[in-house]
Amino acid sequence: MSQSRAFRRRPPRPGRRLAAVLAGTVAGVLALSGCGGGENAGASSGNAQFVQGTGQITRVPEKDREPAPDISGETVDGGRLSLSDHRGEVVVLNVWGSWCAPCRAEAPNLAKVAKDTADEGVRFVGINTRDLDKANAEAFDRTYGIEYPSLYDPSGRLILKFKDNLPPQAIPSTLIIDREGRIAVRALKALSEKDLRAALEPVMAEK
Repeated sequence: MSQSRAFRRRPPRPGRRLAAVLAGTVAGVLALSGCGGGENAGASSGNAQFVQGTGQITRVPEKDREPAPDISGETVDGGRLSLSDHRGEVVVLNVWGSWCAPCRAEAPNLAKVAKDTADEGVRFVGINTRDLDKANAEAFDRTYGIEYPSLYDPSGRLILKFKDNLPPQAIPSTLIIDREGRIAVRALKALSEKDLRAALEPVMAEK
């Protein structure tokens, strides 16, 4: 056997190639950069990197809003959820990961506002991303008293569906979706309770 034939590279497996392509696409949407989270993310994410937000909160006038994609899938706790299930309600959609230090900082604020507004037609939904082990996401929810469901999206497939319409370009990011299913607010930062209420209350007040 010739030396060139003996060391011929095997073609990549299709599954690995697809995973690599998907990871690259998600990286493009989230503009993933190597900024350290400052704390070990644990084995779930494979690293402690997160995408730092710009600190920007974008509010969209009603006449300029576009529909959010109707994402659906399995939740962290094993259930099923579709965004369209909440049409007619205001939805706060938060992108997070258990490995992300800013996500841990804002989690108590989300939990509190979710409880305070539950009787006012507001529904909170998470998108858990880059957690390869659901156990880490479940532990996060228990630690911070998160009682609302999160779609389980370790590869970022669901996040990609927002790429043409005000995408959540950081981790954490929060979108507020109005009663007609349109994106009204995007926050590219960890939210304080004050920030969250200030962004949410005008959308709640809309008729």
